[in-house]
Formats: sequence, structure tokens, C-alpha cells
Amino acid sequence: MINLHGLILADRSSRDLRELVMVRTSSSLPFAGRYRLIDFALSNLQNAGVRDVGVVMQRNYSSLLDHMGSGKEWDMSRKRGGLKLLPPFTGSGEYEGIVDALENVRGYIEDIKQDYVALMRGSLAASIDLGDVMYKHVKSGAEVTAVCSTYTPEGEHHRFVVGEDGFAKEILLRRTGPGEGVATLEVYIMSKKVLLGIIDRCDTALNHKFHRDGLGGLLAEGGKINVYMFNDYVANITSVNGYYQASMDMLDREKRHELFPEARPVRTKGRSDVSTYYGDQAVNRNSLVADGCIIEGTLENCVIFRGVHIGAGAVLKNCIIMQDTYVSDGAQLSYVISDKDAVISKDVTLSGSPKLPLVLPKGSKV
Repeated sequence: MINLHGLILADRSSRDLRELVMVRTSSSLPFAGRYRLIDFALSNLQNAGVRDVGVVMQRNYSSLLDHMGSGKEWDMSRKRGGLKLLPPFTGSGEYEGIVDALENVRGYIEDIKQDYVALMRGSLAASIDLGDVMYKHVKSGAEVTAVCSTYTPEGEHHRFVVGEDGFAKEILLRRTGPGEGVATLEVYIMSKKVLLGIIDRCDTALNHKFHRDGLGGLLAEGGKINVYMFNDYVANITSVNGYYQASMDMLDREKRHELFPEARPVRTKGRSDVSTYYGDQAVNRNSLVADGCIIEGTLENCVIFRGVHIGAGAVLKNCIIMQDTYVSDGAQLSYVISDKDAVISKDVTLSGSPKLPLVLPKGSKV
């Protein structure tokens, strides 16, 4: 087994995800027909040979607990080590940032048996070869290796200016849009000792911030941050529009294969479903349909999750329909995101737009 411990931050949800995170954290957001976003972090670790993983949670994590269970789908169900779920230990359960979350689980970090830690967010959709990142990190001799991309995330993010030697010269905080440097995917590998040192450094600052005071302070003191460039598909989902666009990207064969490469499979919680049934009048044009569905209407450019029923005469275009939703006969849907267990009545017409898709909350009846 690799000398690496996984630490997944599943403690925050972007407010711009609105109805999609009313009852869940963004790490448990359903994606691509049958997965949750945290499946990518767990599978990246599992594919690298990591079997000991801690998941830092904060609130609205019941669906995350149900999804991960004991971790057996990722070979992390073990008597010693394995998958550990880390809910808030403080009274309020509110973290102001990464450092607060790490300080809350400091005792857990101190007890980690491995020498190195992979710190990452649970809401990032990317298939990263962490084994290669680990190899490059040790070879570089740097205190920290940051996984970065030429991809520009939506909203505010941090960027590293990289020198010719491949090490970061400067960290640019809270940037929007493209610009100087490369965007960090907030996936970091460092030794346990360095991580604890960053926590201590931030804890002594007046307004402690992981990137400004932790990584920025490390650079200011002469420490080295190695930059590992990741060039395949990545989606850092922080808004409803971002979720919609990333979901529609999965209808593109090339992007889908980059996110789900055969060499690094993405694993998820199992569910025993029969094959999807297509009625005599059913039409499927460029749509991704999971198992266990009944399709009697027309689909065009849609992502359909498990257990969905599409009634006869219903027409869905550019929609995302989550698990166990029932779309009645004759319904007309365009640019709609339906959360789980929704019921859409007969002959109802619902329409959003590419930049502002209509969101139906979990369990809606329309």
C-alpha cells in the first residue's frame, strides 16, 4: 500500500447551488446518472492504493453517510484504518474555513500512521492519478505539491505563478476568470509534519487562512511548492449553472472518457436495478440514461438517473432528471433540473434556459 493518507474536505456547500444543497452537502450531489461528486475523490485515492481516508463533514451530511456507508465499494471497509467519517466535534459545528475544519480534526491528523497526506475537496469532479502526483512530490523534494490546471474555475479561486523550475513563485488569492498563473484544484500532497506545521502557522495568525497564511506563509519562509499540471477534464461545481454545464459535458464522448477513464474506474454505491425499458414509441437522442428506468416518451440531450419513469408522449430536452423521478404522460420539459423523487403531472409544461435552468427541489410535486 502507498505511504499516503487521504483527507477529504466535505464540509462546505456553495450557496450558489441553491435548491440542490438544501438537504445535502455539495460532495453528495448526484452527478452523471449514477454517481455522487465525492465518488471521484474516493476513487482517485482507491486507484492510487490508498485505503485509509478521513472525510471531514460539517452539516447536512446524512445523505453523505448513507452513500459512503462503511466504504466497502472503495475497498475501505476495514477493522483497522479504512474510511473514517469525521463530523464536527465543536459545539456549533460551524467552520469558517479550511483551517477551522483541520483544527477540529487535529487529533485525527496526529494519529495518522502514514507519512504523507493527500488533502482534497469532495466536490471536485476529476480523475487524477494520485500515484503519479505522489511520485512527483517525493522526487521534487518540495514541502507541498499542488495539483493545478489551465482550466479556469467559475467564481473566486486561487492561482499559482510557476517558475521555470516547476515550483510556485507566488500565490494569487481570490481571483476570478483567467489570468496570470494556473488555477489550483485544491488538491495537495504534503507530509503529515508539514500539514501540522501549516495548521500551527495559521492558528497563530490573526485571521488565519489556509491559502494566504498557510501556503503563502510557507512560500514567504522559503518553502517550496511543487506544481503538478493536470490537463484532463475537470469540473469544480459551485453553482446551479456550473452543475448544469458539467452535466451536459457528459454527453460529449471525449469529455466523458477523460472523466471516466478505463485505467482509473470511478466507483459508487451499488444499487440493484434491472435494465432500462424503452417503449415502442420511445425516442432517445444523445442522452445518458442509467439502469432501472422506464422510457416511453422522447429524450433529447438529457441526463437521466436510475429509477426514472418518463411517460408516453412526454418530451424532455436538455434536462437533468435525478433518481426515482416520475414524469407523467404528455409533460413537456426543457432546461429543467429535477432533484430526486419529484412527480411531474400529466401535460405539465416547464421551461428554463441554458444560463438559468429551472430547478425542482427534492420531492417536488408539480
